[in-house]
Amino acid sequence: MAVRGIDEENVSRWFQANVKDAVLPLDFQLIAGGRSNLTFKVEDAAGHRWALRRPPVSHVLPTAHDMGREHRIISALGPAGVPVATAIGLCADEAVNQAPFYVMEFVDGHILRSAEQVVAAFDPDERFAIGINLAETLASLHRIDPDQVGLGDLARREGYIERQIRRWSEQFRNGIVGGDDYDGLVERVGGELAARIPEQHGVGIVHGDYRLDNTVFNDEAKVQAILDWELCTLGDPMADLGLLMVYWNDRSDEGSAVGGSATMAPGMAKRHDIVEHYVKESGRDVAALPFFTAFGYWKLACIMQGVYARYLGGAGGGDTGGFDGYPETVRRLAATAAENLAAW
Repeated sequence: MAVRGIDEENVSRWFQANVKDAVLPLDFQLIAGGRSNLTFKVEDAAGHRWALRRPPVSHVLPTAHDMGREHRIISALGPAGVPVATAIGLCADEAVNQAPFYVMEFVDGHILRSAEQVVAAFDPDERFAIGINLAETLASLHRIDPDQVGLGDLARREGYIERQIRRWSEQFRNGIVGGDDYDGLVERVGGELAARIPEQHGVGIVHGDYRLDNTVFNDEAKVQAILDWELCTLGDPMADLGLLMVYWNDRSDEGSAVGGSATMAPGMAKRHDIVEHYVKESGRDVAALPFFTAFGYWKLACIMQGVYARYLGGAGGGDTGGFDGYPETVRRLAATAAENLAAW
């Protein structure tokens, strides 16, 4: 059966010419979990495995889904000591697979999306270290000088949040489907955020979607690889920590705008533990963290609206589950952003 998003004959020929030790035939499998750029596991006849990333198969938003940019980022960060999958090759010729793609190593380990997965993989006395290592790894990313790793021209350095608000406001407007604009809620919150942007202190490499299930952990509860660099840019590192707070639910949380997650498993670190260890490792001032958490909720609302629009446009490459509740989730995320901003 053909795999949507993969021209098996052409891609196999490219592998044979560009990937050392690749033995045809190749098997391609869409990896569940990604809701924007598509990730496929590729396995050859000798049992070698790689990961292939490509844009959505349709409804591609302007300025998004740049495969060359992702490949460049992981190629630069790996030698600098950031845990990333090793870059193997980039194909910019759209005649091969209708869109550019890149190939990286397939990193074995634990991608933790549920409390059940955490409990199955780690003993109770090991789980606290997961969050702590996640925080320490983020701090180590933010310590890197972009110029020293060849990423100094990746993006403008100043006015990061202002640019982000403009970008995601536009993406949200482009993603409106079915006539539902949420009574203007998302736009109002975006306007309030724009009016209260704190002063930017320093510039770092910002992952843009840093959370537990965008990392691969080994059996020793350490990050083996940070995944999904689609939104990486230069800017205020606090944006990464704020978004991590959005996704990191404490066990006492009820009715989270994001829903339950692996972070609520018994023994896991809490938000304040994450922040404490991030500060210890980075030395950064986190006084404005509530603003960046509010920004994280709002940004996620805009992203999810775009994902929902791409799903309705058939861009999921075969991933069709779990989209029915997206409009209500977008509304709740925007409302939660407003609540956090009001409390700051």
